Amino acid sequence: MCTVCGCGDGETKVHGHAHVHGHGHAHSHDLAHGHDHHHHHHHHYGQGPAGTEVPGMSQERLIEIETGILAKNDRYAADNRAVLAARGILAVNLVSSPGSGKTTLLCKTIEALGDMPLGVIEGDQQTQNDADRIRATGVQAVQVNTGKGCHLDGHMVGHAMEHLDLAQGSILFIENVGNLVCPAAFDLGEDGKVAILSVTEGEDKPLKYPDMFTAARLAILNKIDLAPHCDVDLNLYETNLRRVNPGIEILRVSARTGQGMDGWIDWLRRHLSDKSTPRAAE
Repeated sequence: MCTVCGCGDGETKVHGHAHVHGHGHAHSHDLAHGHDHHHHHHHHYGQGPAGTEVPGMSQERLIEIETGILAKNDRYAADNRAVLAARGILAVNLVSSPGSGKTTLLCKTIEALGDMPLGVIEGDQQTQNDADRIRATGVQAVQVNTGKGCHLDGHMVGHAMEHLDLAQGSILFIENVGNLVCPAAFDLGEDGKVAILSVTEGEDKPLKYPDMFTAARLAILNKIDLAPHCDVDLNLYETNLRRVNPGIEILRVSARTGQGMDGWIDWLRRHLSDKSTPRAAE
């Protein structure tokens, strides 16, 4: 069980801290978040103040480990945020479960933004497939392969940023590893998390994974072109999103058909303008 994320198959996970190289590959160094490789058939997760249970570890020790990991990550995230702010760059952390349509939405977004300066950091456990799709649009992209890691962290993103030529006033898209649990806890230095949720995932998804949708400032309900062909209630999706995060913004989009894309592009342009305005006034 991962002491920070709460994911895993009954053993404490190791998060791979990936080192990114200019050619887009990354090699991960495993930094243990507390090893315990004893397998047990009966676990009682979520017990005690740590919210989880790892055989052989006290609740106090689990909390100590989690606090240390997140504090270290927050220092890296703060450094990233300072670099991005100095350049007036809007950073958006795209989070979702696998198969929500993140990469398709991102490719369509790049096309709609035209000549705007952009950069992309792609996070996956393995392969460069998504980064290759982004580069095919003409936009620079760095692939971070996390190996056993189930999310990007501030250290990985900081390394990846060093390999991007990010212009003043550009947008940086960070496409996180497909996972609705772990990325919620890790600040990357972004301006906001955007949670992408496809209509095929079930209206109760926000209730099952509340931490992610609480952490997000915007939810994109994607693949709405499929709604007529599925037994899906779009209003119930929105109701459940607002149950866990009353202030969340929600957009209904079909990346495939383009429906609702104007609202998403307007959201990006508005927040980029909001970020650059104070600097322009200095």
